[in-house]
Amino acid sequence: MTVTRFLNVTSFFASHGGGLERVAAQMCQHLAALGNDVVWAASNADPAPQGVAYRTLPLSCINPTEALTGLPMPIPGPLAVYRLWRAIGNTDIVVVHDALYCTSIMAMVAARLQRKPVIMIQHIAEIAFSSPVLRLVMKLANNIVTRSMMYAADQVVFISQTVLDDFASYRKKQPPKLIFNGVDSSIFHEMPSARKRFGLPEKGRIVAFVGRFVEKKGLNVLRSLAENRPDLQFALAGSGPIDPLAWNLPNIHVLGRLSQQEVACLFATADLLLLPSVGEGYPLVIQEAMATGLPVVCGSESARADPAAHTWLRGVTIDLRRPGQTASQIGAAIDALEMSAGERRKMMDYAKTHYDWTLFAERIMDIGKNICEFHI
Repeated sequence: MTVTRFLNVTSFFASHGGGLERVAAQMCQHLAALGNDVVWAASNADPAPQGVAYRTLPLSCINPTEALTGLPMPIPGPLAVYRLWRAIGNTDIVVVHDALYCTSIMAMVAARLQRKPVIMIQHIAEIAFSSPVLRLVMKLANNIVTRSMMYAADQVVFISQTVLDDFASYRKKQPPKLIFNGVDSSIFHEMPSARKRFGLPEKGRIVAFVGRFVEKKGLNVLRSLAENRPDLQFALAGSGPIDPLAWNLPNIHVLGRLSQQEVACLFATADLLLLPSVGEGYPLVIQEAMATGLPVVCGSESARADPAAHTWLRGVTIDLRRPGQTASQIGAAIDALEMSAGERRKMMDYAKTHYDWTLFAERIMDIGKNICEFHI
């Protein structure tokens, strides 16, 4: 059997803590398990995974924008560009994750110059920042860069129906594919509550948040909600340039970055997952919460990411420019949130059946095989 060589290109490795990187890690792991030769190239700002069945290619980059704006944008240096060029020359298929990262753009240019087929996986849509300047920059970048990247790719894959719809007007060589992320059902499943493990109060509803502490995740909305709802206890798992401890609110509990096993335990302990973010595709934590039977309140775009799952997700229109108003709407959604044991079971069964990493990798393999044949 011929071994296919895949080169995955992302901005960071999974140790950075982002959902996109976690998807890439699962994809590399499962592609390798299916007998492929897999290399993962990303910025060396964070440690590369160790003891895995695929190889890694750390790229020397600078990342000046994340601390200032919350936007991760590693910029490769000359040596990184050279190493990425050589890696692309030694692969069969290049997979780039999201269009606007410098690493993605450089990988696309190098792949086109070396006539290598490219699969582009688009995770996010346009981000509605509170800053009008950032909103304008994002819109221009999508109209110029994302549009060009999607047309240059041999196949575009979306992990969310809403993101696919947002970019439906952009020209593509082939009709786009919709492939949902998977969930590790060996970790995310129904289990007993464990409040004491996280030092959470014995009384009060627990609202879990899992993600980067950045503006696009709706941290200002979450702060406004916590200020006005002392009856709710907020368990925040993650890290980033925003420090929720600086809010000095007694119902805010910062847990730091948790392992996947600890996140699953948090989901078993919480009463709901809250993700008031914008510009998302289908955040992996939502699918993982579904697999544990945890109710979810999230942005309306995330709630529509999988039309078949929409019935279990409570979507709220998120406006980062009006955090107080948005927080009031979220509070009303939380108060109205009711999910029977039967509904939770149906949601868990759906997640287990439809969100599968092996199936995800197999579909990427099939796409790769088809575009390789086209290139011959």
